[in-house]
Amino acid sequence: ALTVDLVVVDNGSADETVPTLTGVDDVKLVALPTNTGFAGGVNAGIRASSGEIVVLLNNDAVAEHDFLRHLTAPFTTTQGQHVGATTGRVVLSGRFVMVGPDAPADLVAHDATRWARTGSGGICLLNSTGNEVPRSGNGRDRGWLSPADGPAAPVEVFGFNGGCAALRRTALDDVGLFDQSLFMYYEDTELSWRLRRAGWTVQHVPDAHTIHDHAASSGTQSSTFLDNNERNRLVVALMHAPWPVAARACGHALARAILGPDRRRRLRVLRDVAIRTPAALRRRRATDRASRVPRTAVARFLVPDGGR
Repeated sequence: ALTVDLVVVDNGSADETVPTLTGVDDVKLVALPTNTGFAGGVNAGIRASSGEIVVLLNNDAVAEHDFLRHLTAPFTTTQGQHVGATTGRVVLSGRFVMVGPDAPADLVAHDATRWARTGSGGICLLNSTGNEVPRSGNGRDRGWLSPADGPAAPVEVFGFNGGCAALRRTALDDVGLFDQSLFMYYEDTELSWRLRRAGWTVQHVPDAHTIHDHAASSGTQSSTFLDNNERNRLVVALMHAPWPVAARACGHALARAILGPDRRRRLRVLRDVAIRTPAALRRRRATDRASRVPRTAVARFLVPDGGR
């Protein structure tokens, strides 16, 4: 049987979370005075826990039966001594139908197919089976908008999804916790790069299921979502990606800022990236000095830009 310590981090909320959970048996409540972002909240929870395996679950996700048993199983096998993280099978809440190019769409797949939520019928879609990095430098969800009932098997992947993952504490002791300067988005991709460079592996566990209300905390069209995503995509590429990948990511972002829509916001994001570049390059050099695996070995996990 698993022994579980349940830690709930309240990230400076103004709702009833703290008074509701205060004094609840078997719940360790960490109440932060301000919102420290995903990275800060998770780091606070990790520091407040004591187990050899740390399991992360988003507040907008629901774990299904035997989630913990499946997600932690790879760490206990004779071949699992190098597993630094596992990542589950995240299914989007609700059901969806594919729509044409002129119809309103709620979500768009990596291959540009468009999907709308439906009240009846439709199919269930995947949110994530881990993280992957295309050769353009954009971190993204592996399996995004694929049919949720499709076949899947345990497999080694580039990185873990931070809302549905288990992390080995000794691996975190080795490479460090989440980068709080990113605040939210791409923190799991950044930490996956460091785990990989240190020689740890990441395993997708398809039997560990959660149901996720995608971007419930920020909304996919909010400035919080868009700005943090665009900024952190480039900052993490500068920290870790091969130079051709980082250059391609920055070049595409500059072209969109000059020629595309929403130019003022995009230029503001690029200015923020420029301010953060010296720190990103320091992190790159520090990771290179500490690494046990060359960047080229990790780069074999990079995938083409198209497709799902």
